[in-house]
Amino acid sequence: MAAGETQLYAKVSNKLKSRSTSLLLEPLLALGFPAHTALKALAATGRKTAEEALDWLHCHCNDPSLDDPIPQEYGLFLCPTGPLLEKLQEFWRESRRQCAKNKAHEIFPHVTLCDFFTCEDHKVECLYEALKRAGDRILGSFPSVIPLVLHSSISYLGFFIHDSSADIIREFAMSFATEASVLADCTVKPCTKQLHLTLAHKFYPHHQRTLEQLARAIPLSPGCQWTATLYSRDMRFVHYQTLKATFQYKPQNTDELNLSPGDYIFVDPTQQKEASEGWVIGISRWTGCRGFLPENYTERANESDTWVKHRTYTFSLAMDLNSRRDGEASSRRNGEFHPPQTSRSLSSVQALQATILRRSVLVVRHGERVDQIFGKSWLQQCSTPDGKYYRPDLNFPCSLPRRRNGIKDFENDPPLSSCGIFQSRLVGEALLDSGIRITSVFVSPALRCVQTAKHILEELKLEKKIKIRVEPGIFEWTKWEVGKNIPTLMTLEELKEANFNVDANYRPAFPLSSLIPAESYDEYVQRCSASVERITSICSQDLGVTVVVSHGSALDSCTRPLLGLPPRKSGDFAQLVRKIPSLGMCFCEENTKEGKWELVDPPVKTLTHGSNSAFNWRNWILGS
Repeated sequence: MAAGETQLYAKVSNKLKSRSTSLLLEPLLALGFPAHTALKALAATGRKTAEEALDWLHCHCNDPSLDDPIPQEYGLFLCPTGPLLEKLQEFWRESRRQCAKNKAHEIFPHVTLCDFFTCEDHKVECLYEALKRAGDRILGSFPSVIPLVLHSSISYLGFFIHDSSADIIREFAMSFATEASVLADCTVKPCTKQLHLTLAHKFYPHHQRTLEQLARAIPLSPGCQWTATLYSRDMRFVHYQTLKATFQYKPQNTDELNLSPGDYIFVDPTQQKEASEGWVIGISRWTGCRGFLPENYTERANESDTWVKHRTYTFSLAMDLNSRRDGEASSRRNGEFHPPQTSRSLSSVQALQATILRRSVLVVRHGERVDQIFGKSWLQQCSTPDGKYYRPDLNFPCSLPRRRNGIKDFENDPPLSSCGIFQSRLVGEALLDSGIRITSVFVSPALRCVQTAKHILEELKLEKKIKIRVEPGIFEWTKWEVGKNIPTLMTLEELKEANFNVDANYRPAFPLSSLIPAESYDEYVQRCSASVERITSICSQDLGVTVVVSHGSALDSCTRPLLGLPPRKSGDFAQLVRKIPSLGMCFCEENTKEGKWELVDPPVKTLTHGSNSAFNWRNWILGS
C-alpha cells in the first residue's frame, strides 16, 4: 500500500478510535472487513443499511480497485416533489416521444445547487450534518412558493428562478458549502449564477416550438414541496457511456462479463479497439470487474441512473418543526424522504398531447434494389433453367414473394437487396430512438417501396398497428421506366399473401390503371401534387408524422407542392434526383399559425456507406 494511502487509512482508524463505532460500520468490521473497504461500501450504497453495504462487498470481492482510495463525487440538488414532479415527468416522457432524446433526459428534474465535489468516505456523515445545519438556518425564510419563469432559446428550454426566491436558495447553497468545508473538509463551489430547472437542452432547432408548447402545458402548482437532495456518483466514470443490461448473459470465456437484467455497465468509447464488432469492453457497476459483453444485450441508460441518493432535507412550511424532524429522522435511517403519493391524471397526458397542433410528412426513398447492384441482367443471375429463384450472392434476398406469372414479373419490379433490407431496418430503428409518433404510412406500389415501409414499421414495432396504404399516384415518373408499358406490379392480394399488412379498404387518389406510360413531366408533377393533397386531407386530424415511402424523385415532387413551390425545370429535376441516396428523406412540418408547411431537418441522420465490389477468391489466389 502506498504511503499516502497508508496515512489516509491510519486517519480513518484514529477517527474510529476517538468515537463510538457507527451502528452501520460495526457489523461489517465484526465480519472481518477492513475499515477502509467497509467505509467505501457504505459510501457507495448511500449509507442506508449494513445489509446493502455487505452485498456490495460480496459482489466486489474481485474488484481490482477495491483498495484504491478513490472517493465518491457528491452533488446537491433542489428537487420538486408531488404534483409538479409528476407533471415534469410527463413532460420528460412526451418531449422524448415527440422530439427525441436530448441532454435534459439524462437527469431527473432538478435545480443544481453546487458543482460536484469529493468527500472522503469516513467524512460522509459530516456532509449529512452540513445539509441539516444549512437547511435549519434558512428554513424559516424559505419561500412558500418558488416562481418559475419559462425561458427558451435555440438550444435551451427551462424555468428560471428570479428575485428574492433565488437569493434565498443561493444563500442555502453557500451555507451548505461553508458547513461542508468546516465539518467534512470539502471544497464545495455553490451555484452563484442564474438558477434554473432545465426542461430541454441541445435539441434539434425544429423541435423548439413543440417543446415550448409542451412546457406551457405544465401547470405550476403553488403547493409544490421542494427537497434538497444529496447524490453521489463514481468519479471514474463521469465521461463514460452507461449501458443497462436487458437480457441475461452467461460468459463463454474468462474475459467476458456476466450480465443480469438491470445491471449497469460503464463503457469508455475511446477504449474499444480490442472489441470485435457487436461487442464492447465495459466495467460492471455491480462487481467492478472489466470484460467483454455483447452490445445487443444492453440499452443506453441515463446519466443519473447510477447515481446514489444519500439524504434529503425537505422544505415545508406546512409541517410543524416536530413532524419535520420526525421525517428527518426517517431520512437519516432510510436515506430518503417519501412524499405523499398522488394519483396520476390521465387527462394531463392528453392535455400534453393536445398541444402538438401540427402535422408532419416524412418522404423517404426506398432502400437499395438488386438491379442497382447487379445490373439489368440481375434476374438471369438468380434464375434456374426451370424458372426458380436461387441466391447467387449474399446481397440477393433470401427469397422472393410469389407472383401470379412467376419470377419474370420481378424483372421491372425488382426487390430490395439484402443491404437494402438492412438500410430500411436501420432507419426504422433510428426513427424508434428518435421518439417521433408515426400515424400513417403511404407507399408507391413498387415492391421495393412496400418492402422498405414494412421493414421500417417492424423496427418501430408498428407492423401490426399501422396498415400500409398503397398509393399509385406517388409511383416513379413513368418516362423513366423500361418499356412502353407500366411494369407489372404486385396486386393487393399478392401483397397480403406475402404477409404485407396492406390496407385493402384504402381508395387511392390514382388507381394503378390510371397511370400513363411515358407520361410528360407536367403530367407527373400534377399526379404527385394531387396525390399529396389527397394524403394530407385524409390525415388532416392525425397529429403526428405521415410517412410516404416512394422513389428518389418523390423527395422533390411530393414536397414542393406542400411548400407552395412551383415545379423545377425537368433538366434540373433529373440532375437533382440522381444525387438522392437510398433512404434519403425530406421532412415537412405544418405551421398552423402561419398557415403553411415548412421544410425542416429530418428526425434522423443520413445513412452513408461505401461500395463493396464483387470478389472471386479463385482469381485472387490462383491468378498469376
